[in-house]
Amino acid sequence: MATTRERALEAAVRLVGEQGVRALTHARVDAAAGLPKGSTSNWFRTRDALIAGVLVWIAERERADLTAAMNPVENGEELIDVLTRLLEDVTGRHAARTRARYALFLETAAAPDAQPSMRDQRSQFESWTRDRLALLGAPEPDVAARALLAMSAGIIVNRLTVAPDAPIRPAIELVVRAALTVPRAEPADAS
Repeated sequence: MATTRERALEAAVRLVGEQGVRALTHARVDAAAGLPKGSTSNWFRTRDALIAGVLVWIAERERADLTAAMNPVENGEELIDVLTRLLEDVTGRHAARTRARYALFLETAAAPDAQPSMRDQRSQFESWTRDRLALLGAPEPDVAARALLAMSAGIIVNRLTVAPDAPIRPAIELVVRAALTVPRAEPADAS
């Protein structure tokens, strides 16, 4: 059974993911979680503390999902499969959580100390992606990982906003195959 704190955080994520950042108040979280008034403020005294708590909770859940999905891959097809499943999850069954993450990112963009957990998670996933691409022979694994993650972020935003059924796999296939076969061109000499 979930603790009062976990119930509050789950409700907070649902509120932000379904109604936006403005819905995130202690009273609304209490009501959405079915908790007595004041319960959420016992754990998170201020709205900033609540936002920080929600960001950490999201990062912990996403990191657990990523860890479970980030099995070693032996070829490009397996990498394409893993990444496709991850994007399907974050834009499908975990869409509210993903919308909450994006909304809170934007809400806290001016507060650099508010997102350390999310930045750490991004760094871990970028490292995992870079390492997998390098093991599979990508000539430029750093550039390829950044391109793959940028394309993935675009797919996520597209599916969460205007095209919920947009295909995922073809774009991932294109970028992964290009990353594994095409070396980056050297810049022309400007002399």
